[in-house]
Amino acid sequence: MRAFLRLVAIEHSVFALPFAYLSALVAGATLTDMVLITVAMVGARTFAMAANRIIDRHIDARNPRTARRELVTGAMSLRAAWAGALVALVVFFGAAALLNPLCLMLSPLAVVPLVVYPYAKRFTDWPHAILAIAQAVGPVGAWLAVTGTFEGSGPAWLLGAAVGLWIGGFDLIYACQDAEIDRRIGVRSVPARFGAPFALRVSTMVHVLTFGLFVLFGLWVDLAWPWWIGLALTVGAFAYQHVIVTPTDLSKVNRAFFTANGFVGIALFLFGVIALPV
Repeated sequence: MRAFLRLVAIEHSVFALPFAYLSALVAGATLTDMVLITVAMVGARTFAMAANRIIDRHIDARNPRTARRELVTGAMSLRAAWAGALVALVVFFGAAALLNPLCLMLSPLAVVPLVVYPYAKRFTDWPHAILAIAQAVGPVGAWLAVTGTFEGSGPAWLLGAAVGLWIGGFDLIYACQDAEIDRRIGVRSVPARFGAPFALRVSTMVHVLTFGLFVLFGLWVDLAWPWWIGLALTVGAFAYQHVIVTPTDLSKVNRAFFTANGFVGIALFLFGVIALPV
């Protein structure tokens, strides 16, 4: 179990889950809704990460940074990883069924980008865009989980776009550390194809757009002044990660990836909940 939790990096749920919660609360979620949304999100993300590790295990073995992952070292068997992935998928579908018929009907579609993403680096230089689509599903799915209808779901789509761009943007930063090895082994990405300087510039532009979408979301749902404090802190976190990671110094990528972006998810959720209209 410990090996499987390491395999799927369960702690990374802090990135997308807070925004699913925020979308659900704006839509008027009950406690039951929140519990089922949590189960669905964790199930979907666990399946996605397990599938990613399974599909990429041969690539991981050729990259020194990832060569110690559990499926490469043998700390976890391929059969056990598949079993965990399938259990997580069943949990996701079960939670969707308990939420409402629309969620159940759409749940297979939500799985598609989760499976396509690990293959994307084999056929496009922009796999980060597929990741963005996969992450954008969370806030939209949470809204539909509460309401059971697409009617009035505009704020969720806006928040989903912001979350997708945010995560896709810092995936561009994260991929810079593997640019050289990716070129050598044939893995495709923006840094591998166009270089780290270009990838970091694109990431900066994406995060500027992300901030603009967060602003529009706050205005759309009439969030109170604490939301704007959260956004001010977000600007600081965005600026921090773009300052400490440069084309000539990628040593602080993990600090930007885990610390700054984990802070963004938690801060915006907490300030967003405080700012919800009464």
